[in-house]
Amino acid sequence: MTVSEIRNIITHRGIQLNLKGKKKADLIHIIQRDENNYDCYSTSYSETCGQDGCLWRSDCLKADKVIN
Repeated sequence: MTVSEIRNIITHRGIQLNLKGKKKADLIHIIQRDENNYDCYSTSYSETCGQDGCLWRSDCLKADKVIN
């Protein structure tokens, strides 16, 4: 998912924050918190978060492997 698509999700959820300059992971963390989920996208907790139904799971695991 592109950063633009993620920003659209945030806008459609009615979240009003300044999104300028935010990275993809920051934007996804905003959505995860809005969903009352852990904001663990692309962190050291991503492989053990237990949120198997998370929309970002497959992308997160890929990103985590690239970072680490």
